[in-house]
Amino acid sequence: MPSHKLDAIDRNILAELQADGRMTNVELAGRVGISAPPCLRRVRALEEQGLIQGYHAAVDARALGFEVQVFAMVGLQSQAEADLSAFEDRCKGWPLVRECHMLNGEVDFVLKCVAPDLSTFQRFLTEQLTAAPNVIGVKTSLVIRGAKDDPGVPFDVLEDRLNQTA
Repeated sequence: MPSHKLDAIDRNILAELQADGRMTNVELAGRVGISAPPCLRRVRALEEQGLIQGYHAAVDARALGFEVQVFAMVGLQSQAEADLSAFEDRCKGWPLVRECHMLNGEVDFVLKCVAPDLSTFQRFLTEQLTAAPNVIGVKTSLVIRGAKDDPGVPFDVLEDRLNQTA
C-alpha cells in the first residue's frame, strides 16, 4: 500500500498516463476532468513521489531483430543478502537481461532475456550467466509466443477494491 493517500483524480492521472504517456498535459487534464495547471502540479508530485518512474516507448523486439526471448530460472549457492545484491548488480550489467526478479521458493531469480538469435543467447548463458559467481543452476524456457504483455497495474481492480471498502 502506498504511504500516501491517492485520490480518484491521482489514480485517473496514473491510469491515463500508463495507457498513453505521450499525451499532452492539456489532453490529460481534459480526460481526468481538471484544468491544466493543477493537472501538471499533480503529475509532478506523482513523479517526485516515485509513483511515476519514467516514460517509455513500447517497442516490438521481434521487429527490431530480437527473435529470441527466454526466461531463465537461476539458483544461487548462497542467499546471503550480500550475495543476492551482487547477483542483482551483475544482472544490471548484462544487456540481454531485460528483467530480473528475486523469488521465494525453489528458484532464487527469474530473468527475462532477449537476444537476436539462439546462438547469442547460448553464448550469454554459458560464458556469463552459468559462469557467474554463486550461480549453481540455471533452467531456461524459450518463449514460443506471447499472449499478453500489459505493463503497469490494473487500475480498474484497484478502483473496485476501493469502492468495496468505502
